[in-house]
Amino acid sequence: MNKQLRKLGIILLLCSPIVTLQAQEKKKISQETAAQKEKRMAWWTHDRFGMFIHWGLYALPARHEWVKHNERLTNEQYQNYFDLFNPNQFDPKAWAKQAKAAGMKYAVLTTKHHEGFCLFDSKFTDYKATNTPAHRDLVREFVNAFRAEGIKVGFYYSLIDWHHPDFTIDGMHPQRVDNGADSTYARLNKGRDMNKYRQYLHNQITELLTQYGKIDILWLDFSYPGKNGKGKDDWDAVNLLKKIRKLQPGIIIDNRLNLEEYEDGADFLTPEQVKVEELAQYRGKTWETCQTFSGSWGYYRDENSWKSTHQLLELLIGSVSGGGNLILNVGPTARGVFDYRAQNALGNIGEWMKGNSESIYGCTYAPDNFSTPKNTMLTYNPGTKRLYVHLLGYSSKLSLPGYKGRIKYAQLLHDNSEVKFTADGDDIVLTLPEKQPNVEIPVVELVLN
Repeated sequence: MNKQLRKLGIILLLCSPIVTLQAQEKKKISQETAAQKEKRMAWWTHDRFGMFIHWGLYALPARHEWVKHNERLTNEQYQNYFDLFNPNQFDPKAWAKQAKAAGMKYAVLTTKHHEGFCLFDSKFTDYKATNTPAHRDLVREFVNAFRAEGIKVGFYYSLIDWHHPDFTIDGMHPQRVDNGADSTYARLNKGRDMNKYRQYLHNQITELLTQYGKIDILWLDFSYPGKNGKGKDDWDAVNLLKKIRKLQPGIIIDNRLNLEEYEDGADFLTPEQVKVEELAQYRGKTWETCQTFSGSWGYYRDENSWKSTHQLLELLIGSVSGGGNLILNVGPTARGVFDYRAQNALGNIGEWMKGNSESIYGCTYAPDNFSTPKNTMLTYNPGTKRLYVHLLGYSSKLSLPGYKGRIKYAQLLHDNSEVKFTADGDDIVLTLPEKQPNVEIPVVELVLN
């Protein structure tokens, strides 16, 4: 995960209107029907809200999870972090309780990020947590703790590996050469064998999907095809996807394998770090926006552009309002705890969710014939047929244009207190308390006729 993705134009794997129009012409990898896919993904589209956890050796330098790339560090220079990795305050049960209290229903952990370090006890590498002073399979502890809290479990696995000796140096690698010629890269890659790395990748994903029980989500990240890049052929992506589906038939997989030509090459789109207003373009598609509390995915001590509680709630509401999910990232420290700012943010979100989660779980965008009043967001539960008006700015009067005859009852969701309303032509006018309730974003629940 990184802002470089945007600079390089490789959030590419999202979608385009042209691709959507031609979807019926695409090839398929499996025989799954649309109805079977909908059933497989039903829990995910209902739950709407998850936690991402980016954690690795990069927590020690605390200068962004791409520090190895950004500072062009060699394996030798990076080795210090491996030798000193000792998260002696790591308590996954505490993580899981914080995620649950925030209202998050699933969690995805970086089992291996681009740096190549594995948080799990892989038999295919020595570059793993069990060989550091931690001496622990951190993935297993994560899985056990989150499952115990009833939170579904997902793995992130980087297709990229800047430590592996057979992963060929390319334009994204820490040892890249700016504007390097093909001959330069051929020289740099002498002795490296991408076939060996590809087998390593397949072997490790097999480990993750066979040694930790049922895995609900798999995030593979990422492809960047083109000159001095890597794409589906480098990963043998079609066969990899087939293997994943065979090992974990119920798993949900992101869209970064570079398999856009296949109708079933991914389960969901992944707009990354986009603004709330940009999410509307994904309406009608299956998607999850991945976002951070600040500007970094991994722990970044001195990065201070942290979002307010209001901004974070707007992201959550805006995601559901557009028919999608939000997965919100935490970057634990090198001691193994959530940064105090992340803990505060999670607590504030959780406090809001206590009284307003009905406007999130099981909800989606409002039917087209309900207009959105100014400075609000709408979500809708098609099962209960209730419409939720999220008040991004507060006023004691709120006009709902064209709602006359369509509302049976109105109430503030956090306390189920009645909201009186009157007709004004074709509109409905809600009479709200003079003073805003002690809720970051109040929600009016409308019981429809």
